Amino acid sequence: MNKVRSQLLLKSQPQPLGCQRDWFWRGWKIRYTYIRPANFNPEKPALPVICLHGFGSAIGHWRSNLIPLSQQHYIYALDFLGFGASEKASARYSVWLWADLVYDFWRNFINQSSVIVAHSLGALVALTAVAKHPEMACGLAMLTLPDVQEKQPPAWARAIERALANPLLLLPIFKIIRQPWVLRKVLQKIYLRPELVDEELVALFATPPQDRGALEVFCLLSQYKSHDDYSPKVKDLLPELQLPALLIWGQEDRVIPFTEARRFLQLNPKLKLVEIERAGHCAFDEYPQLVNQEILDWIENEVRNRLNQKAKVCR
Repeated sequence: MNKVRSQLLLKSQPQPLGCQRDWFWRGWKIRYTYIRPANFNPEKPALPVICLHGFGSAIGHWRSNLIPLSQQHYIYALDFLGFGASEKASARYSVWLWADLVYDFWRNFINQSSVIVAHSLGALVALTAVAKHPEMACGLAMLTLPDVQEKQPPAWARAIERALANPLLLLPIFKIIRQPWVLRKVLQKIYLRPELVDEELVALFATPPQDRGALEVFCLLSQYKSHDDYSPKVKDLLPELQLPALLIWGQEDRVIPFTEARRFLQLNPKLKLVEIERAGHCAFDEYPQLVNQEILDWIENEVRNRLNQKAKVCR
């Protein structure tokens, strides 16, 4: 095992989040976890909830969310291809690819209308998957939402980015940014509560870049994210969203400004927006009790009510 990776694993020993296993998708290894609901209520059957992480993150980022949410619901979470403990594959990375991964995971392991809780890039992946396969979701909770295509630089700038995205040029940069001390400083800029940037969180982001193939993934992501077909546009998807949708946003998000949330409300007034005061890009980790309760209340008050109404119509 890589020496740096071994040291990172020794520094941080987080509590296991469910029963983690590997699943092979298109020949690539995907890490996922599953947690049974702790409480049984025949009057309110548990719903399947799929949790999707953000860019560069992994299952472990839900360290304060999966267990509380599992008190009432079945919990599933997975690492996207190229991230976390999933394979660092040579693939044409895109939001569409990850959306296909999520759909196939749902079809293989759940195959029942589910609630999707997703952060940042994961939210865009979830929105894309649900737009393509509406049968897979009965509710969508987006914890911030990036609009990648709307923020693309000019075509000439993207062409330069792609030309520079090769291992020889990116290796020195990659070696620096994967260092734990660098990632700690970055996370302290993202989090408004710097005390939460502990050894466990740093190791979560610093360990996967030590894996075999991580440099190639870094280069491929740098190359493909500037392509026109990397992701759909939010303005093409959000207005068509018909299922109950929750948008949770930290008011002081430095990665995706809170003003984006207001813009998305104009695209779909049915969105329920919850603002988290004194929170940054990772409000679900900064104020987990508050965010967990907002999600659980929304599932009970909106998602379950919608399901009950549909059930009455079908009788």
